[in-house]
Amino acid sequence: MTKASENNESKQERQKRKLGKFFLGDFNMVDVKEILAKAIEKEASDVHINVGMPPVIRKNTELFNLDFPVQSNADAKEMVISMIGPDRFKVFEENRDIDFSTTIDDGHRFRVNAHYQCDTIAISFRVIPNQIPSIDALHLPAIVKELTDLPRGLVLVTGHTGSGKSTTLAGMIGLINKKYTKRIITLEDPVEYALENEMSMIEQREIGFDCPDFASGLRHVLRQDPDIIMVGEMRDLETTSSTITAAETGHLVFSTLHTINAPQTVERIIDIYPASQQSQIQTMLANTLQAVISQTLFRRVDKPGMVPCTEILLCTSAVRNCIRENRIYEIPNIIETSRRVGMRNMDNSIVDMYLKGYIDREEAITRSSNPGKMDKTLPPMEKSVAAAKSKNTRRESEVVSVEK
Repeated sequence: MTKASENNESKQERQKRKLGKFFLGDFNMVDVKEILAKAIEKEASDVHINVGMPPVIRKNTELFNLDFPVQSNADAKEMVISMIGPDRFKVFEENRDIDFSTTIDDGHRFRVNAHYQCDTIAISFRVIPNQIPSIDALHLPAIVKELTDLPRGLVLVTGHTGSGKSTTLAGMIGLINKKYTKRIITLEDPVEYALENEMSMIEQREIGFDCPDFASGLRHVLRQDPDIIMVGEMRDLETTSSTITAAETGHLVFSTLHTINAPQTVERIIDIYPASQQSQIQTMLANTLQAVISQTLFRRVDKPGMVPCTEILLCTSAVRNCIRENRIYEIPNIIETSRRVGMRNMDNSIVDMYLKGYIDREEAITRSSNPGKMDKTLPPMEKSVAAAKSKNTRRESEVVSVEK
């Protein structure tokens, strides 16, 4: 056995020990391991089990049937019991929904939601890459790296479901882990990326297993000596309040929201509070918020895969004043006029990704905030690709001349 394979096995064994209660290799599964392995082979992002259909995968936003038998309710029930055990299955039957994560024999991990539809069990799996991607590999703007150097405050990653929020957070935590000796505590539902200790010391707590809910975990986390806290999602008033308090007490806190842009993110946080408390939370948020990264995924046209377009809000003094004085409507204009400090709106990012030859012109126009303006802004695809190649050629020639 080679040294590399030994290292691989030892990493898998560490993951098994860390996430053993979800490890499918410990159970006698009928078809689920083969289904998930086939999904990995097909480079799918999601797998869906529905009664009366063969398993379905999603790849680059499109759905495809897998070559497996039609699934019965008994098949789906056995899959869920084998992954979570009979005790949690009883809870699932009562609540009719459950979130968890699972791992197959080769170490690939999945975020899982089991639920009922038409009184039958359905299961949705989201593939979690084995390797934590770098900020550069995710094609995120350079300012995202700088946010990992912040000493304190609140950084939010927002977007619709499936927009890559968890992956962006994992990339940021991974970068901190490589650069700093920090104590990092995550609260996740469920745990997605298994984070290995490098320079930092990392604890990953799963909601429902390691603590009952986000609010409970946040109440106790400040007594666990964290430098950095990652909260999987700000779901309710109590969780939101505790997250902001943690940032206010001098910790660097990362979290997510299901909002599509920076102004909506600020409004959502303020609106979750009763009217009598909104003036106070505006002041707290103005003092603690450091940045908002809002993102959405586009299908790539240069090769298979997806690429994020992002809106970046940095909390300058002007932005803090807008939040404090409830002038949220002015934030888009501040973003538009502050590109030199690293801010940008979603349309700026769409133009950038199109000019690099990554995304389709029609999709770029359709998904922009002003399709008419975007249509006039974007050159034909051939010209944008030629410009990108010309830029790369110039960059390569500059490198060669420097080496000479």
